Amino acid sequence: MSGNQARLEAIGVVSEYATMETDFRMFNTGDLYNANVFDDATMKARLPKNVYKSLKNTIKTRGKLDASVADAVAAAMKDWALENGATHFTHVFYPLTGISAEKHDSFFNPYDGGTIAEFAGDLLIQGEPDGSSFPTGGVRQTHEARGYTAWDVTSPAYLIENTNGATLCIPTAFVSWSGEALDMKTPLLRAMQALDVQARRLLGLLGDDDKTVVVSTAGPEQEYFLVDKAFYYARPDLYTAGRTLFGAAPAKGQQFDDHYFGAINERVQAFMMDVERELFKLGVPVKTRHNEVAPGQFEFAPVYEDGNVAADHQQLVMLMLRRVAERYGMVALLHEKPFAGINGSGKHLNFSMGNASVGNLLEPGETPHDNLRFLLFCAAIIRAADKYAPLLRAAVASASNDHRLGANEAPPAIMSIFLGDQLADVFKQFHDDGEATSSLPTQMMQLGVDLLPELPKHSGDRNRTSPIAFTGNKFEFRAVGSSQSIAWPLTIWNTILSESLDYIASKMEEGNKPAAILQAIMQKHGRIIFNGDGYSDEWHQHAEEVRGLANLRTSADALPFIVASDAVELFSKYNVLSEKETHSRYEVFLEQYLMSVEVEANVVLRMGRTIIFPAAVRYAAELADSAGVIGIESTLSQRIGKLAGCLQEDLDVLETMIGSIHDSAFARDEVLPKMLTIRHTVDQLEGLIADDMWALPTYQEMLFIK
Repeated sequence: MSGNQARLEAIGVVSEYATMETDFRMFNTGDLYNANVFDDATMKARLPKNVYKSLKNTIKTRGKLDASVADAVAAAMKDWALENGATHFTHVFYPLTGISAEKHDSFFNPYDGGTIAEFAGDLLIQGEPDGSSFPTGGVRQTHEARGYTAWDVTSPAYLIENTNGATLCIPTAFVSWSGEALDMKTPLLRAMQALDVQARRLLGLLGDDDKTVVVSTAGPEQEYFLVDKAFYYARPDLYTAGRTLFGAAPAKGQQFDDHYFGAINERVQAFMMDVERELFKLGVPVKTRHNEVAPGQFEFAPVYEDGNVAADHQQLVMLMLRRVAERYGMVALLHEKPFAGINGSGKHLNFSMGNASVGNLLEPGETPHDNLRFLLFCAAIIRAADKYAPLLRAAVASASNDHRLGANEAPPAIMSIFLGDQLADVFKQFHDDGEATSSLPTQMMQLGVDLLPELPKHSGDRNRTSPIAFTGNKFEFRAVGSSQSIAWPLTIWNTILSESLDYIASKMEEGNKPAAILQAIMQKHGRIIFNGDGYSDEWHQHAEEVRGLANLRTSADALPFIVASDAVELFSKYNVLSEKETHSRYEVFLEQYLMSVEVEANVVLRMGRTIIFPAAVRYAAELADSAGVIGIESTLSQRIGKLAGCLQEDLDVLETMIGSIHDSAFARDEVLPKMLTIRHTVDQLEGLIADDMWALPTYQEMLFIK
């Protein structure tokens, strides 16, 4: 398919969907919320009172599950699922690939010449998928196949619908036959448990612990691109590697900033509304939708919930974006940098912690200088972020995210914290004086128009260049990649916060005054606070040379910190990961990095030789023939020929490199730069070759035709 053919087909699809008319008044989206979830109300209505009470107590206290309730829960779950069109059930788990995994089993078994629907408690509690084909990082050998799923009672079961029925999905952990975690959920649950222990320990010292579980909460924003499916399937790099490995800059990109928060295209808005309805049925609390900065880029954002449930829901968000896009003739791109030269996509991870008794522990109040509880918990985050900055960078390391970090709307690879003017001032007082006696007041903003209301002006601005930003009553970890599971970054945050809260509580138990602890933390770790422009060259130089902050620009630089001695000791101390499990994650993530680079290099090689080079040769020959006919010398033909020659030479070099991609430094320093050189040549050719001979849809088409 040529670029012109793809463009014409896409325009036809747009016209078709633009004329679709649906009476949305028949839908009440609010009534759909939790419609496909085995939620609290459904459990209360269907379970025996003692079973419901036991289950609720397990969820509330995070205590041990009473296995005797499993049969009753399984029977009620089965009946509910069958009534709603389900024929199969599956234990959904989250292997180290970062995606969701599932194996479907039928409820129906042959019985006396017919069938009977069965689902026993032991099937609910434990499943047994084949564990041999998932990455284990050396935890298990290939021939050791047995793995187990374990029911996570805190994350409710749900139904996934399609045109032929529904499937009951049960969120689970996934472990090996010998008990090691092979998934993203198990370490997160362990880390949340560790945080609860240390947070309540500190609350107890402050007189605020009523034995209510402290839960870490999360609300991850999701950025993504939409492209018409005709363009997508005409780009082997997009459907194989997830990003465009070639593509000249369009005449118009994002320089006008006219896409951000702009009016939403009708086809895109119809898609968004459909996604929201599907997610509402699954209990995913989506709240916000809007156009993002780059053309063709958009965002969904939920409200905050239990961090473990938020991680599961985030997987459903990615699933539904892809599934629903297909209904509208589009493809949702979740890669961090699908298009070079414009903004990439992140998954800004907003997080906090608290419980029903004390509320949000990161709520500063009007006068944060005298809110001791907030100051201590906020200081724990400051200390954790500074002490374990390389580990936080490793938490978001991937080949795809490397293309995004440091670009517009993405934080740099240097970990720093933005507090805003008010909190920065309060903590500076502790740093300098050992106490804080005042907080900058909130002011009212006069707009100069009598009919407009006065607006309260927040005590601090926002900073879009900071990887870790305080945003009022939570922190936003902006370095997470758009295709990434949030479970791993949340595991890191919960673990390092457990260590910092442990440190503060221990100091208090030793008799140290809170003010002295705060001063010591600020004097040692205050270097990570930075309210300025994180994109500037001056900051990068100052951060490294003056403050001593690490600048781990690539995954090859960052991943080894997962298995640094302090990280291994940290995970082990708080029972989040054993040494073996920690090393397994490093091995898996490193292998994924290398495989991603290798796949991209192979795609570059194949596209360069079978699509780009032939187009260049044909057009150069056509120009030469035309020049002979009209009697002029074709310098353009010579220019294209020269570029085509350079392309072939570089492709030959790349081919020799591909077989040697066994080392992350080699991939970073040799393979990726060679791919960029080839891209530069191809992008020049795109600007010279006639459109009807250029087989690839262009940025101009993919970004702007919806």
